[in-house]
Amino acid sequence: MTRWLGVALLPRADHLRTAVRLQGEVGGDVRLRPPLHPDGNLPHVTVFQGPFKDSLVPAEALELIGTAAAENGLRGEVRLSSTGVVYQPTGWLFLALERPPLLESLQEAALAALDRHLDRASFDGSKDVSRFTADERAGYERYGYRYTGRAYAPHMTLGRAEEETALELARTAQDRVNLPKEWVFDRLSFYVMGEHGAHAETLLERPLART
Repeated sequence: MTRWLGVALLPRADHLRTAVRLQGEVGGDVRLRPPLHPDGNLPHVTVFQGPFKDSLVPAEALELIGTAAAENGLRGEVRLSSTGVVYQPTGWLFLALERPPLLESLQEAALAALDRHLDRASFDGSKDVSRFTADERAGYERYGYRYTGRAYAPHMTLGRAEEETALELARTAQDRVNLPKEWVFDRLSFYVMGEHGAHAETLLERPLART
């Protein structure tokens, strides 16, 4: 049976609550989907997500990823600067974050642990990739997730709206919202994907403090 799962960085509790509030502030009168909630659909930075075969054991995979990350210096808390609210085709609003080498290494560790368990037969071959960049298309074809390798784009998803609405919200966000300059993340999670790839259910968590 195919399972749609992901690995993510989760914000520290206070920053998680701030991200939930930020969704409402950026959306204003528009209810962005899916709604973020500190006890449900969690704000997160996706490391990787996709369809997996039954051969995947999430606890084993998360331990491999976390151990590799620690060996590469990702321990305790990781602080990431925000680079703004951006629009992403089609209809998405992202809080874009910096991409330090530590995060690139984290995704590489995730791909090394997860690649052989991917259910490639479940990749959506009919997906419209006409607005993907060349690197995003390459990532999607190989891994079923557009933001891999050179196309990796660390972000927290703020939600989705009608195309023109999302463009306008992204254009005006800097004038309407006091955007935190730094975000702190303190744990990894393995999660069940929900609406639009949301962090719908936490299967496992692993503090970054472990070595």
